[in-house]
Amino acid sequence: MTETTRAQDPAVGVREEILAYYARGEEDGRLRQGSNRLEFWRTQDVLRRLLPTAPAKVLDVGGGSGIHAEWLARDGYEVELVDPVPLHVEQASRLPGVTARAGDARALPDEEASYDVVLMLGPLYHLPERADRVRALSEACRVVRPGGLVVAATINRFAGLHDMLLRECYFDPSQRANTDAISTHGRNGGGPFTTAYFAQPHETPEEFAETGLTVEGQYGLEGAAWLMGGIEDWLDDPDRREAVLAAVRRTESEPTLLGTSGHLLTAGRRKS
Repeated sequence: MTETTRAQDPAVGVREEILAYYARGEEDGRLRQGSNRLEFWRTQDVLRRLLPTAPAKVLDVGGGSGIHAEWLARDGYEVELVDPVPLHVEQASRLPGVTARAGDARALPDEEASYDVVLMLGPLYHLPERADRVRALSEACRVVRPGGLVVAATINRFAGLHDMLLRECYFDPSQRANTDAISTHGRNGGGPFTTAYFAQPHETPEEFAETGLTVEGQYGLEGAAWLMGGIEDWLDDPDRREAVLAAVRRTESEPTLLGTSGHLLTAGRRKS
């Protein structure tokens, strides 16, 4: 398959409801406020420990409005962002040091081994079918150099159930039934979010291995902290915030607690 064929593959297309959800423009502010800041700061914390020394070439696949590309460029990385949402590409293209273009995680037009790092901090959980997730990871493996790093984010299987309990929506029988169904099969078809797949922690390493990526670690981003009352106030206080981040870091890779976090990062490398 030529590079041109990859970019024009008619089988590749992002679901309309996903595009419509992100076209509302709410994603840019999501990680900048409230308890969602914990996800942002923890993602930054983990990546800064995993990434090679700057400068290095980073492909941010499904990078949204550039919430992470912005600080990566500021840290000295050469960042290219790919996203299927036109608004996101427009927003990210305004960021200093970031090149943004439209594209699909399952059909990257880039040449083989052209990046030191590939980040997939959004695409996998919007691909409900395993074959599509494996295809996206295969593309990441193809365009990263041998020995290069691939980091992918997933939403944990019971994140919705935990969130509904936290917000006391689980006591509504109609909402409880849908939440229980999602926690069984992992497929979210609507509601306040959009089409998504909530994965068990063991699934992503299996998908990495299928594409030739060797898993080096998994990191729960929020730990149990996101489920505790007062988390927003804690994050507002610099001293308490650092204590929370340190506490979550202590348990981030504990196998028995990986499913507690709302989001999980899986990191691996292309075999040399």
